[in-house]
Amino acid sequence: MRVVLQRVSKAAVRIDGRVVGSIGTGFCLLVGFTHSDTAAQAEWLAEKISGLRLFPDAEGKMNLGLAEVGGAVLVVSQFTLYGDAEKGRRPSFVDAAPPEVAVPLYEGFIAALRDRNLEVATGRFGAMMEVDLVNDGPVTLVLERSA
Repeated sequence: MRVVLQRVSKAAVRIDGRVVGSIGTGFCLLVGFTHSDTAAQAEWLAEKISGLRLFPDAEGKMNLGLAEVGGAVLVVSQFTLYGDAEKGRRPSFVDAAPPEVAVPLYEGFIAALRDRNLEVATGRFGAMMEVDLVNDGPVTLVLERSA
């Protein structure tokens, strides 16, 4: 399971020009799954993300977490995180989990974040989406949990 986390001052996802999910301060999470991913990995990453201290305190140091700043998360599925562009000019996506594997993991990840009392907005799995965000910092992390 792979997550690209961006600290944002605001983020929104649109489908067919309509906003389906938006947040203010928080994290925009681009989430991808591979064939061997498990619910335990999704739980682990939800716990990790909910506890990350990436927001500045009064001294400007990254010491505050989502709960302390009243932050939320926007979760967007992105199978292209498992794209392999090493050979040729068109990436291969064979490492990306098929929907029958990825959808339950995606839904479980969202539930795990909500179980940690986070406000969660989402895109729609498999939809063509437009994501607007203001990366604050910029702060961007790539988080991965392998089986």
